[in-house]
Amino acid sequence: MRKISLLIALVLMGTVYGQKDITVESLYKTYQFFPKSVNGFNGMKDGQHFTQVSTTGEGLSITKHKITAYSESGEIILNLSDLKLDGEQLDVQDYSFNDDETKLLLLTDMQSIYRHSYSAYFYVYDLKTKSIERLDHSDSPQTLATFSPDGKQVAYIRDNDLFIKDLAANKITQVTSDGKKNEIINGTTDWVYEEEFAITKAFGWSPDSKHLAYLRFDESAVREFTMEYNVGALYPELYTFKYPKAGEDNSKVTAHIYSLTNQSTAHVKLNEYEYIPRISWSNVNNTLVLQTMNRHQSQVVYTKVELKGTEWVANAFYTENSKTYIDIDDNLIFLNDGVSILRTSEKNGYKHIYKIGFDGSEFQLTKGTWDVIDFCGIDEPNKFVYYTAAKKGAIHKGIYKIDLKGKKDVAISSETGQNSADFTPGMNYFVKNYSNANTPPVFSLCDNNGKEITVMENNEFLKNRIAKHEFAKKEFVTFDLNGRSLNGWMIKPGNFDPAKKYPVYVSIYGGPGANTVADGWDFNSAWHQLLAQEGYIVVSVDPRGTMYRGKEFKDKTYLQLGKYETEDFVDVAKLLQTYNYVDANRIGIQGWSYGGFMTSLAMTKGNGVFKMGIAVAPVTNWKYYDNIYTERFMRTPKENESGYNDNSPLFFADQLQGKYFLIHGSGDDNVHYQNALEMANALIAANKQFDFFIYPNRNHGIYGGNTREHLFRMMLDYVKKNL
Repeated sequence: MRKISLLIALVLMGTVYGQKDITVESLYKTYQFFPKSVNGFNGMKDGQHFTQVSTTGEGLSITKHKITAYSESGEIILNLSDLKLDGEQLDVQDYSFNDDETKLLLLTDMQSIYRHSYSAYFYVYDLKTKSIERLDHSDSPQTLATFSPDGKQVAYIRDNDLFIKDLAANKITQVTSDGKKNEIINGTTDWVYEEEFAITKAFGWSPDSKHLAYLRFDESAVREFTMEYNVGALYPELYTFKYPKAGEDNSKVTAHIYSLTNQSTAHVKLNEYEYIPRISWSNVNNTLVLQTMNRHQSQVVYTKVELKGTEWVANAFYTENSKTYIDIDDNLIFLNDGVSILRTSEKNGYKHIYKIGFDGSEFQLTKGTWDVIDFCGIDEPNKFVYYTAAKKGAIHKGIYKIDLKGKKDVAISSETGQNSADFTPGMNYFVKNYSNANTPPVFSLCDNNGKEITVMENNEFLKNRIAKHEFAKKEFVTFDLNGRSLNGWMIKPGNFDPAKKYPVYVSIYGGPGANTVADGWDFNSAWHQLLAQEGYIVVSVDPRGTMYRGKEFKDKTYLQLGKYETEDFVDVAKLLQTYNYVDANRIGIQGWSYGGFMTSLAMTKGNGVFKMGIAVAPVTNWKYYDNIYTERFMRTPKENESGYNDNSPLFFADQLQGKYFLIHGSGDDNVHYQNALEMANALIAANKQFDFFIYPNRNHGIYGGNTREHLFRMMLDYVKKNL
């Protein structure tokens, strides 16, 4: 099963307030409304036990627990508090077992690189001998260290090169030697693959531990982007990295297989492609499957790579085409028959599960006018695949299982609210995370029929806290707009009086791949409750282009990002103006990232319907954003000039009405600060007054130290003054 990082377990808790008032400090300094999670859950190979990091009498320890008789105290496997090397205490931040669970990889000194990537120092701990040693004695940190299936070796990345350590022989083999910053990357990914394909690990072990497949990125032709940081220094430093913007050159990515037996590397020859977004080994034989895509991301090709004699032979066995684009996800399962896979596709209008044979055959398992969301795993002996889906509508996510013949399809969780499942090896048990819009997350251990065995965390402290603060109920609503129906929610002040008129704060995102209207717990709920406490009605809506309503709804914005979403937000605001309890002249809008883009368009193209807008870290012209994301929806600027210009707030700055607040981090490697500067220039040229604030060195998340408290206090003051 997937490991849950120990980092998520860190929860900042304060004392329970004895009053109703919510404050910015309680949200973003003492984190009074942050829910607890399950601490480092890691299923064990026998399928009957799991490990987690617990506070015991010995200090912080990795403990072993029986699933069917769970208790917080368990057998101590390793006392982390006493773990030392050369007299120094090791601060372990994550861990993983080898296959026979006799050794541990311990991760320390983790440092973030980008959103998902990190560097760290790894140690190997032998549970039998109780010995510990560094994985690599170089001064350079490593990343993505992974045991081989037989547990005898570890592959990892250092300085853009791929290494293998033989644990018994204590010998390190350098698989590649051409790695160089901003030029060649082996085994991990470049910035744009990490951000837009959500992949950092670009290597994998074959099932027999004799081969290592990996991707090589030649980013030497990719143009560089430079940011200034350490602005407190006399001469601030510059950070330069490769960032391919819309229409610009990508890394040249190739696939390779290293054979440990003869220490040779083979180049996998593929048909024409632009991207290799996924690389996966079959779990039953030495068959590698690569997914490749064209530049427009309108075609995906599945290629099988097998060892024939002494050569690796690649054969494409399945191709899907789309008139718009195809999303890449992790929904890929190899079946034990060795000749077929399960995948998801939107080819028939909704996202469903298909069985694909290496001979090109195809069979659809799930059917209906609803979307599958994610795979949870497969129980091959009993022939069931487990998945999540939005069967009860886009705001809900339930857990289901269906047999491999596509006949028996049953729910194993509530079909309303938000449910997710993390299965143990063997697929007999899973940890369920359930919440709804007004109930914090509950983590429970369940069997594979959904029967609850025990509750691991019910966040009772947070339920009591929100009760004491008298949180207003989040209500789901439908906005009917000229024949189209949009999902939304509304939070009214606790002392709401329908005879009065209230200002409205519209909280948005609006972009592809993310919904803000979901029947699940959202940490931002406390921020919205604070606004409601201040007398504002808070509203959110998912416009056309958002998820889980079928491909036609999702793809409506193709080639015109911003057009239909802006129309939807403006029309919702106009509809709200007709409500008896809404002050028609006091409607504001706020969004972050894509939501900042939408806010900027709404404040310019909205003809004054919004009195105030706060745009945090917005894209202001898609030509400034990365090519994988942007071209997926817009193609290149050369191919679609009008699509880029007609929906860029830069070209509508002269139409700005109302109070507009532009906020950005100068160290944003994702949506570059350049976007905010260009928006500022356009507004200055149009002689429009606006408010502008920059957070020095902060990235796209705008956090660190007092940053979040400062940001939201500033936003609250702005709302109270201008709305």
